[in-house]
Amino acid sequence: MQLQLDALDKEILNILQWEFPLVSRPFLAIAERLNISEDEVINRIRALKASNIIREIDAIFDTRALKYKSALVAMSIEQDRIEHVAHEINKHPGVSHNYERDHYYNLWFTIAVPPYGNVKHEVERFTSMQGVREYMILPTVKLYKIGVKLDMLTDDENIEVKPTEEVKSIQRVNFEATEMDKKFIREMQKDISIVKEPFNEPAARLGVSVEYYIERMKYYQSIGVMRRFAAILRHRNAGFIANGMIVWVVPDDIIDDVGYRLAKYPQVSHCYRRPTYPSWPYNLYTMVHARSREVCESIAYEMSKDVNISNYTILFSTREFKKERVRYYLEDEYASIYTTK
Repeated sequence: MQLQLDALDKEILNILQWEFPLVSRPFLAIAERLNISEDEVINRIRALKASNIIREIDAIFDTRALKYKSALVAMSIEQDRIEHVAHEINKHPGVSHNYERDHYYNLWFTIAVPPYGNVKHEVERFTSMQGVREYMILPTVKLYKIGVKLDMLTDDENIEVKPTEEVKSIQRVNFEATEMDKKFIREMQKDISIVKEPFNEPAARLGVSVEYYIERMKYYQSIGVMRRFAAILRHRNAGFIANGMIVWVVPDDIIDDVGYRLAKYPQVSHCYRRPTYPSWPYNLYTMVHARSREVCESIAYEMSKDVNISNYTILFSTREFKKERVRYYLEDEYASIYTTK
């Protein structure tokens, strides 16, 4: 039975997504903010996880800051082969998201490879499978925004489609991970336990104090290596059943202006510039999660009026084959693919 969320649950979910306190007792900090007990916060979060609304709570790292290479890949698959192809692609440790979308290019996935890897070579491993008709590799040319935040307190009646968010600057740092950094990052990307002091366990595994563990998290965040520490929700279970990838055709001379403008919309979680192909003119991508297709279409229409770009298409996801975080510095998972030097 699906958990019925009340206003307090929704407030907690919003805080967990964007303002998770990096302190030794984070749930106490949330409780004090909401004027409830720590035990109530913990019990509610446990219930939200048990009902599969919260997927996980852990660190979100910047792929490029860790020198991993990544790309979005679009494939056209014969419909009777799509499940088999998706299943085989999902075996790759660098594939984190994999969706069927309602288009000729009907399979879309993201793939990341370690610094010594090659995205093109990895994608080519998949293209020989029966049923694969065409494919496009679509790396990021420019990133305008990244960060999913499902506003649980907004419904279809009071949604405001306006560019009201301040776009955070995307930091680019020359980070060279030491063996110690890698150990910390391996721990930080693990789902935390919902207990009063959730950072005790990873700190103990590393043989450091909780204070030092939290200090390292704050350090990685301050230099842009860790984007944030947050809860990731299962969109559909949280009520956001429409996952719309809006692809736009934007003139090159104004694409930055349009990209930054669209990034200001709170309904937009991701905004990227990507390369075009002869049969694929779309060069700007915005992700919108809404409670219905109609709301998503309305959001796209309002944004198109604002930026004066009418050439766009919405690709809705129809099936989710895989959705998880990219896991970094797990060399054993890549051992069967690469021989590192």
